[in-house]
Amino acid sequence: MIIVTNRIKMKLGFAEKMAPMFTRPGTLQKMNGFVKVEVLITKNLSEYDELNVNMYWNTMEDFTLWKNSDAFKEAHSGPTNGEQESPILGSEIIISEVASTLDSNA
Repeated sequence: MIIVTNRIKMKLGFAEKMAPMFTRPGTLQKMNGFVKVEVLITKNLSEYDELNVNMYWNTMEDFTLWKNSDAFKEAHSGPTNGEQESPILGSEIIISEVASTLDSNA
């Protein structure tokens, strides 16, 4: 399993407003190999807000198919109807492979 993290810096006050946008039901849930999305808000920052959007995929190939899909392009097209400018200041993609886990049932 891989985890693709999009670490997003944004203007102060926007993290809690934007977090639910990444977990709305949609086409992503129908993609082959998709496991889940979780959104984390970094605490104790004073200059900007930060979200870490973790997408869990069975394989890198599954993620690549999503990234190259029309559904991905549509989901990342941004405002098109005269909405205000984006609060996003920048982002970084981090790809990790799950190497070891422990859960409460072990």
